[in-house]
Amino acid sequence: MTVLVDAAEVVLALPDLYGRLLGTRLAGDFFREQVAEAGYGACDYLLSTDVEMRTAAYRGDYGDFVLRPDLSTARPLPWREGTALVLADAVDRSGAPVPVAPRQILRTQLERLAERGLTAMVGTELEFLVFSESYRDAFTRGYRELSTASRFNSDYALTGLGELDDLVGALLRGMAGAGLRIESARGEVHPGQYEIVFRYGEAMAACDGHVFYKSGAKQIAERAGRSITFMPKFDSGEGNSCHVHFSLWSGDQPVFDEHFLAGVLACAPAFTLLGAPTINAFKRLSPDAFAPTAAAWGADDRTRAVRVIGAGPSRRFEHRIAGGDANPYLVVAGIVAAGLYGLERELPLPPAGGDGVPLPRTLEAAAAAWRGSAVAREAFGDEVVEHLASAADAELTAFAAVTTDWERQRGFERL
Repeated sequence: MTVLVDAAEVVLALPDLYGRLLGTRLAGDFFREQVAEAGYGACDYLLSTDVEMRTAAYRGDYGDFVLRPDLSTARPLPWREGTALVLADAVDRSGAPVPVAPRQILRTQLERLAERGLTAMVGTELEFLVFSESYRDAFTRGYRELSTASRFNSDYALTGLGELDDLVGALLRGMAGAGLRIESARGEVHPGQYEIVFRYGEAMAACDGHVFYKSGAKQIAERAGRSITFMPKFDSGEGNSCHVHFSLWSGDQPVFDEHFLAGVLACAPAFTLLGAPTINAFKRLSPDAFAPTAAAWGADDRTRAVRVIGAGPSRRFEHRIAGGDANPYLVVAGIVAAGLYGLERELPLPPAGGDGVPLPRTLEAAAAAWRGSAVAREAFGDEVVEHLASAADAELTAFAAVTTDWERQRGFERL
């Protein structure tokens, strides 16, 4: 691709279980001469670590798999002159895809969809909080007593966002320079909260753009001496969501299938883990938090897990369960697998506005529901199901070993 021809540096990146980009920086000429065709080795534990880079679901021998560049994903990094980023697929030494790699998990489900002559179009809406402090200052403060970059609820506001303008402008310019098509940008409810929305596109490409944006936004914020977080629930205020707009297409014609939507709802409790992979995610999925707590749908109803909106070619549904920490490949793979379950069994769509089956309220419950789902095992296979459940187990084990500030404040003196 043109962007790679003159790049002095190429970042080869692999989306991990959390949708983070891990990888290596390579000299441009070395990438073009060898890596573009042959790939590049990386330790196979990269798809088995938690956020602290401790092994969570590891089943290897700490050898290498191969990062095989997907050249169609190449984008310039406008904020790092002379640098391009290329996403990679993980393959073993024989060239076979690694089944638990998030891009491969999604690809498998999209291939199942293609067998029915259908494709998926996706657009993600990702919210984040902006703080005036740098990441280093935030770290030094233990991520406490930070200053949000706006002072009050600025949902749809056109004033009061002056402290956000410089960073948001840099984000918009950077992403446009990288080729991402921006649709809208606006303030949100929590002080310092913002949302940038990109145009919808083919499902895999949309998820690739999502992880590029999320990684790049942190880099741009760091260069500006600011910090941002996508965590679903930073404090008691409004959380950060990842809403997924989803539509089915047959050729160049949109298809709205009620059986597909019925499957998404039927599987939502068992598949909650795919959109809520951390303990913090469930702080957002609670009553009165403007986030869903049950597998129900409605027409243009933001209180439901699924909101049906649009008309004609724009008719789609908005999946509202995932938080800002979700891996988009896994969320979309879950939507496709659940929808196919509904199509195959011609499930009836329940009435709009119903109560719906409750979603799991904790990570432990979500992991148990996922692990025990016959639908998940049929669609994804035992290896993927156990791998993702093991990652949740590791998160729970890590949290169980920590004494929190809440516990100290509650029990130090009074218990």
